[in-house]
Amino acid sequence: MKRVLFILFLSVFTTSFYAQKMMDKKIPIDESVKIGKLSNGLTYYIKNNGKPANKVELRLAINAGSILEDEDQLGVAHFMEHMNFNGTKNFKKNELVDYLQSIGVKFGADLNAYTGFDQTVYILPIPSDDEAKLDKGFQIIRDWAGSALLEDKDIDDERGVVLEEYRSRRGADSRMMEKYLPKLMYGSKYADRLPIGTEESIKNFSYESIRRFQKDWYRPDLMAVIAVGDVDVAELENKIKKYFNDIPASKNPRKRESFSIKNHEETFISIESDKESPFSRVQLMYKDYEDTKPTETVVAFRKSIVESLFSQMLNNRLDELRNGENPPFIFGFSYHGGTYARNREAYQSVANTSADGQLKGLEALLEESERAKRFGFTTGELERAKKNVLSRLEKSYNDRDKNESGRIAGAYVNHFLDKSPIPGIAWTFNMNKKLLPTIQLEEINEVIKNFIHDDNRVIIITGPKQVVTEQQVLDALNNVKTKELKPYEDKEVAASLITDAPTMGKIVGATKNDELGTKTFVLENGAKVTYKKTDFKNDEILFTAYSYGGTSLYSDEELKATSFANAALTDAGVNGYSKSDLRKMMSGKIANVRPYISGLSEGFNGSASPKNLEELFQLVHLYFTSLNKDDKAFKSSINKNKSFLGNLLASPNFFFQKEMSDFMNEGNSRYTGFPSEEKYDAADYDLAYAKYNERFADAGDFNFYFVGNIDERKLAELTMKYIASLPGKDSKETYKVDEFRPLKGSHTKIVEKGKDPKSSVRITYQGETTYNKKEALAFKSLGEIVGIKLTEKLREEEGGVYSSRTSGNISKMPYGRYNFSISFPCAPENVDKLKNIALAQVEDMAKNGPTEEDLMKTKKAQILDYKESIKRNRYWLNFIKNIDYMKNDASDATSFEERVNALTKEDIQMVAKKYLTDGYILGILNPEK
Repeated sequence: MKRVLFILFLSVFTTSFYAQKMMDKKIPIDESVKIGKLSNGLTYYIKNNGKPANKVELRLAINAGSILEDEDQLGVAHFMEHMNFNGTKNFKKNELVDYLQSIGVKFGADLNAYTGFDQTVYILPIPSDDEAKLDKGFQIIRDWAGSALLEDKDIDDERGVVLEEYRSRRGADSRMMEKYLPKLMYGSKYADRLPIGTEESIKNFSYESIRRFQKDWYRPDLMAVIAVGDVDVAELENKIKKYFNDIPASKNPRKRESFSIKNHEETFISIESDKESPFSRVQLMYKDYEDTKPTETVVAFRKSIVESLFSQMLNNRLDELRNGENPPFIFGFSYHGGTYARNREAYQSVANTSADGQLKGLEALLEESERAKRFGFTTGELERAKKNVLSRLEKSYNDRDKNESGRIAGAYVNHFLDKSPIPGIAWTFNMNKKLLPTIQLEEINEVIKNFIHDDNRVIIITGPKQVVTEQQVLDALNNVKTKELKPYEDKEVAASLITDAPTMGKIVGATKNDELGTKTFVLENGAKVTYKKTDFKNDEILFTAYSYGGTSLYSDEELKATSFANAALTDAGVNGYSKSDLRKMMSGKIANVRPYISGLSEGFNGSASPKNLEELFQLVHLYFTSLNKDDKAFKSSINKNKSFLGNLLASPNFFFQKEMSDFMNEGNSRYTGFPSEEKYDAADYDLAYAKYNERFADAGDFNFYFVGNIDERKLAELTMKYIASLPGKDSKETYKVDEFRPLKGSHTKIVEKGKDPKSSVRITYQGETTYNKKEALAFKSLGEIVGIKLTEKLREEEGGVYSSRTSGNISKMPYGRYNFSISFPCAPENVDKLKNIALAQVEDMAKNGPTEEDLMKTKKAQILDYKESIKRNRYWLNFIKNIDYMKNDASDATSFEERVNALTKEDIQMVAKKYLTDGYILGILNPEK
């Protein structure tokens, strides 16, 4: 007996010893990434990754941001980012963007940068199938690392662009933030170092101050170069050494300080209102007492899992509240995580509420945290949370060889700047599998006790009007401690979505399209199921389905009675299960289905992990046959929508959208317009529910599409069980085309709203046409070319905008029509000048056509996008659907490059002449006088 006890003791001791040893270990760095440091102090990260092919994602990360600005430098960290695109040692002003566009890299969409409090990051995707292009890419980021010319004239020219960016960010939120930020970031530089800076500083900072910022902080010991892509690691390392070794190490470098925030005994309360605020929000922050330490050991990693489980369980409860009959908020969530200060975290709760519901939302957040503190969570909640964590990680693990380079590069940027761990998904998944079983309910229940305290606490309430007082906030904080609360009741739910197994149907025919790699089943009820098996992702199947008809088959009265009810229908759940029941039942399973009824069709969108494909099919079956009818769930959804709507039209931008939409649709008997409380109150649930069942009564009128890692035998089995078993009525419906046509020709609408000195300009050319595939491609290209020219003219030459948007589209449904739009924000005094410059560019296209250079830029960008798109499941899902839905040509997939390369200047000029010379609709938003 003694021997048995000794062996048992030894076994327990040994297991405990090795477990502790494992916990003390450092988190490893993924072996597939090569990390090095040059003699000048510059760090580099390199990884070979073939997705997408023939491309490298380059990043330059600088451990310096606005927090390091001196008093005479407010905004120059961000301004410095701009200047790196406006003249460097090897790329004179505008040459850099011009060159990158010439090889298909888009400014803004691909080429970009951002500045934060503590960092500046430059982003450059570059083609890697050409040695010269790759070298140019490295030369560009080498120039960004400290070779900006910063010439006086270029700085002054860029002030206008940055002022427009500053102007575009102004509004109710920024005005309220300026008031509460000193309390949120009490006692720190973060309270007065917003990266955008101040208007005065942007206009007036000296040339010397920005050059001093570059000298002080753009230095190799504060930099990392990240290169991830379809190139050999040794080659990438050689290029980094070639281009960055010669940067001299800083002599007597200025100390790069770390900044934090001060603790405070008081509870700071900031209640701010602004009549233009479209939303009402409540924020609670319980700041940690000490600075955050990097997650470097398995012990720290385990702690992060515990906190993640806690947040997930609490947020599940908050989600149940928002789906209740009288939701206290539109949405709400809680978490423990970062603040504006890099080195300080906090327990934070946030809720968006109705304009009058801020106190109610605050009390709900406080009560759920207090409930968790007093009574803890249940075993069922914890087990579901663990399943969800593992299922998400397993999906990532299964797709570990399919990750795109941009996402990987982002992780390495975070490792350099914040010391975020990068052990790789294999280690992360396997360590979670080991650690999750060791996490007990008791330790989860202890988490919140360290989060909540009466000091170091900030409550921020913002909205269009002040409806809460400081005393009410203090009372809520105090009352929740003694309020009578009941433990959370975790109701058990069924194990299966399906309660009555459907009768198996039959596949009565099958066809193949070898060119597209698709197969189609014809089912006995008339439905068709088309699928394409791919290897782009190991753990992804995407799904969509449609049937013609939609609300086009509703009478005018039915349309208006149901249009604001349709989105709320599925909030009732299916098969007797509520939305919260379904969330619990789907724990650990990755599958979702979203029914829709649109103007021309009804159908589904969704996705699933291959192992949960049956759950996707079950949900589709149930949305056809067993949608719940629940007045309380409907009322909850309507109440949330009304609360969200709240003060929306006080926002100048939303108001402008509404006014322009009303203007364009004048005389349209089927126009339902912008939502309002009255329209939500008038929504007819009974009629909407009846019409839903009518639209989904005939599955035989549907086409279903699946793309991804498909087991063909399993797909066929599930198709027969869950889709072929649905009723088919041979209805063969199509959509109705309404006689109304939106406004066209020459018209002007001027809207005055808002107190900020900023305007918006919208120019629209639209009308009917006969669809032509070649013209559609030329028109789309025309939009991109005009966009390039407006960036040059409005931004670079005039300094009048931060950005502009241009697009051209010719569609064939529900009838042939074209739309060409130009939009940009600007200063009110510049509206006429910039509008005329934009119109002049359009006129020039019609008169002279584009330059060969600009046409080639657009061709290169479209072909690069296409080559990446055809390696994604989403592209193929939309493509094979639209062969049927839009009656597109199946050959378009293989002929795209040929069609793009065949475009000529004359083609572009022809569509400009045809569509952009018969008047335009001008919409202008100006501030109130």
